[in-house]
Amino acid sequence: MKRSDINAIIRDAWVFLDEYRFPLPPFANWPAEDWRSKGPECREIVDRGLGWDITDWGRGDFAHHGLVLFTLRNGTMDNLRAGKGKVYSEKVLIVQPGQRTPLHFHWSKVEDFVNRGGGQLVMTLYNSTPDGGLADSEVTVSIDGIERHFAPGEPVTLEPGESISLHTGLYHGFTAARATTLIIEVATVNDDHGDNRFLEPVGRFPAIDEDAPPTHLLVGDYAAYYRA
Repeated sequence: MKRSDINAIIRDAWVFLDEYRFPLPPFANWPAEDWRSKGPECREIVDRGLGWDITDWGRGDFAHHGLVLFTLRNGTMDNLRAGKGKVYSEKVLIVQPGQRTPLHFHWSKVEDFVNRGGGQLVMTLYNSTPDGGLADSEVTVSIDGIERHFAPGEPVTLEPGESISLHTGLYHGFTAARATTLIIEVATVNDDHGDNRFLEPVGRFPAIDEDAPPTHLLVGDYAAYYRA
C-alpha cells in the first residue's frame, strides 16, 4: 500500500468516527514524529499492538479487500494462560460495502462482533475441519444471547445494534452492506502474529510504499520510531 493512501484512509476514518461520536484515545492522534520522543510509559501501546491497523490483506486492492482497525486495549497471551491480569481486547473496525475480510479462524481468541451503526454487517461462517479446511456441518452461534443455526456459508446479517459471538475454530469472513459500518470487536487477548489461521495465504500487515511521510503510525511502524 502507498503511505499517501494510508494517510488518506486514516483521515477518512476520523471523519467517519466523528459522525458516529466515537472518540479515540489521545495517542490515536499523535503525529508520527512525536513517537521518537516517547518514553517507557508508552511501552504497553507498542508491545500490545494498540493503535491504527490498516490492511489490504496483501491484495493491493483496498476498495475490495481492505479493512480499517484500531486496537483500543489488549492483554497478553501470558495473562490469558495465567487467567489473571488483562485477559481481554477491544477493537473498532470500519467496514465499507464491497470490502471483504477473508475467511479465517482463531485457535485461542473468542470474540463478539457488535454492529454499532451504519449499514449491515454480513458474515460468512464455516466450522473448520481437523486439517484446517471448511466443514460441511451446520454452524451454531449465539446472536444477542439467542442460539441460532445456519447452513455452512449461509450469509448471516447483523443490523445496527445486533451482535454475534464466535467460538474458536470457527471460520468467519465479512463485509458490509448498504453503508459503511462501525463494528466493535470485544474478545479475549488478540495475537495477530500467532493466533490467526487464514483459509488462504494473505498478507496480514501491508508492505508500504513510502511515497509520503506518515501522518499517524500504524502498529507495524512503532519499531522504526519508538526508541524507548
